[in-house]
Amino acid sequence: MKINLKKSYFFTYLILITVTIIMVFPFYWMIVTSLSKPENLFRYPPKLWPDFQWKNYVDMWKSNPQGVPWTRYILNTIFVAVSTTLLSLFNSSLAGFAFARLKFPLKNQIFMLILGIMMIPGELMLIPNYLTLYRLGWLNSYQALIIPFGASVFGIFLTRQAFKQIPNELWEAAQIDGCSIGRFYFNIALPIIRPTLFAFALFVFLGSWNAFLWPLIVNTDPRFMPLEVALYSFIGAESTNWQLLAAAATMATAPVLILFLIFQTQFIEGISRGAIKG
Repeated sequence: MKINLKKSYFFTYLILITVTIIMVFPFYWMIVTSLSKPENLFRYPPKLWPDFQWKNYVDMWKSNPQGVPWTRYILNTIFVAVSTTLLSLFNSSLAGFAFARLKFPLKNQIFMLILGIMMIPGELMLIPNYLTLYRLGWLNSYQALIIPFGASVFGIFLTRQAFKQIPNELWEAAQIDGCSIGRFYFNIALPIIRPTLFAFALFVFLGSWNAFLWPLIVNTDPRFMPLEVALYSFIGAESTNWQLLAAAATMATAPVLILFLIFQTQFIEGISRGAIKG
């Protein structure tokens, strides 16, 4: 029995280690490329240890893609990610609370209809959303990057599930004491589901930080472009400076990767709490 148990642990850890290597190696290779000499990028067999050419990062920082400094791209990304997170957090939690606690006609039908939106591929909505922003005159603006993501179907579902876990006795007692719906929402409900809100906020922030296709479509003005779109400028029609591209990609990836590693426990806890009760 003990031998079989040891074999089971051995194969489990072997699979986990293998999957970890497969997942981590692309990030490692990106860092190696960012610190390598040009002549070592395409050598065979490949060199798996970096040359520590820190000058690549200096050259990347001085490159100013499309005439805009990197600090502007970074500030754009932070502003868009934070604004999108706050707006989506408020709107999604407000809708989730309504579906969990309030009574109104066709509540369940409307909720199922909203969930059905998750089945529609995002690419299918690119043209309608683009035309809407065009008619509003919002192209090449921060609104184009923030407003379309101001609410999330996943966030509505997640917060609804979390709000439904609040005991009915607490809700009824608050109503008896004369507590308004708004006060219950802000002072009682939101603090209770804080882990779920934190997990959803992290989810939205990471998604906004890594967004590429939508910002590429709605913004042609470099002054409003985020980091991910700025990286695209390193890909030339005839040649690409792979060291600078890898250095810029490392700079763009490192903050969100570190953020997730620090808060991964809270993220998993929040997602789990929001998925218990149906």
